[in-house]
Amino acid sequence: MKGIILAGGAGTRLYPLTKTVSKQLLPLYDKPMIYYPLSVLMLARIREVLIISTPRDIPLFKELFGSGEELGVVFSYAVQESPRGLADAFIVGEKFIAGESCAMVLGDNIFYGRGFSGILKASAEKVSQKGGALVFAYYVKDPGAYGVIEFDRNGKGISIEEKPSSPKSHYAVPGLYFYDGRASGIAKTIAPSARGEIEITALNNVYLEQGRLSVEALGRGMAWLDTGSCDGLLEASNFVAAIQKRQGMYVSCIEEIAFSNGWISKERLLKLAGSYKTDYGDYLRYIAEGG
Repeated sequence: MKGIILAGGAGTRLYPLTKTVSKQLLPLYDKPMIYYPLSVLMLARIREVLIISTPRDIPLFKELFGSGEELGVVFSYAVQESPRGLADAFIVGEKFIAGESCAMVLGDNIFYGRGFSGILKASAEKVSQKGGALVFAYYVKDPGAYGVIEFDRNGKGISIEEKPSSPKSHYAVPGLYFYDGRASGIAKTIAPSARGEIEITALNNVYLEQGRLSVEALGRGMAWLDTGSCDGLLEASNFVAAIQKRQGMYVSCIEEIAFSNGWISKERLLKLAGSYKTDYGDYLRYIAEGG
């Protein structure tokens, strides 16, 4: 399975912070924001990752990650000339996907919770082996700002609406999706919505109508944070800071994940640790030495 991080858009809700830089490169406590969605793909054991962003910001992502060799990951990069909707990522990334199954995570979505690694691995395996698509459902107080999924009495998803004025449930679809190799072809058939975008909800509804969409509910122990606003960015930073200071274990440390996955050696991890003259480097040394 391959992975896509959609890190485009103008980030206007964060102006003036994002007038000169991608919001996914802003600091979320002690790491660039994009580390968090990247960690989701890495925890799902996805090693081929495409980063889609704007013409302005792609060079910065290349400078940050390069080829990915240091992490045992292979990075590719693609430009989305204008924000044409989330499902447009599968058109932009069609050559990268090359008919294989693919996961996409939005560059400003943060996930954290007990057992999430197992959920990710199981989701990737299910779609890779059985096809179809898989999305998640997360209970929110105000669902109208998201894609909202409706369930029948047996807990089966029966409809998804994009930003409905009268939501049929409190379950929103977070920015993490798994699809089989048909996603690019289906995305090409979707007509732009009234706001001129190729909606991810429309793509999900095609799979739903075909009876090929699985919906997994994330429980109360899971945190899903949207960092698209200044308040959201601050809240997510405080959340990460509290966990790391209390537990002494880092959230979304991509070098640690690469090491735990067996993608890089102890020697490589220690070399990476030496490039940081901060607590981050000390943590990597701690992990390398068996912490």
